Amino acid sequence: MDKEQLFQAAAQSIVDADESRAMHLLEESKREGFDLLEVLMDGFGAGNEVLGERFDKGVISLPELIYAAEVMKNITAKILEVLDEDQRERIVSDRGTIVLATVAGDVHDIGKGIVASTLRTAGFKVVDLGCEVKVETILDAAEKYDADIIGTSALLTSTLPEQKKLEKLLVERGEKERFITMVGGAPCTTRWARKIGADGYSENALDAVRVALELIERRKSRQEDSHEQTD
Repeated sequence: MDKEQLFQAAAQSIVDADESRAMHLLEESKREGFDLLEVLMDGFGAGNEVLGERFDKGVISLPELIYAAEVMKNITAKILEVLDEDQRERIVSDRGTIVLATVAGDVHDIGKGIVASTLRTAGFKVVDLGCEVKVETILDAAEKYDADIIGTSALLTSTLPEQKKLEKLLVERGEKERFITMVGGAPCTTRWARKIGADGYSENALDAVRVALELIERRKSRQEDSHEQTD
């Protein structure tokens, strides 16, 4: 099996939630001497992206999503165990640090889990706080981990105010400019993000990666322009 064939098979193992197949392909990658970081990003990671797309379109069921997400989590952990320190550093901190949480009052965690996994595969360091997290706890974690982005998920209309509450708390603490904020979840929209003062909205896992990269690049550009004006 050549590299491209192995990548395709690895992606399909995630889509099929076939952990036995995924682990077999990992062992084959080792025997063939393939770059395991590349296998994770372009092989298994590609399957994770397909998984996110299918879930967002309603093609796969919730149980299928749960099983597949667990396979992706386990294969990622297995690969990270054997990567050297430099490679691990490349995969967890190339892009920036993101703190993710489902807001207080909301127990939905699966969709956020897919977003977290996809962001990690894209090179972000992700701190996933889980579900039913108070805004104070979210902000404290962002400060602790010196996050670039705070991402919150609200799957219930009744919990949307928690996202607004976070924006208000950032202003009260004088940290609105320190952190980029992103929102997501079924009742969220771009309009809602603008209304509460969030920096971005993502509709699905792939969109979350795109928006996160854009927002970080935009902030870097502003910082560079500011430095040039100061000089």
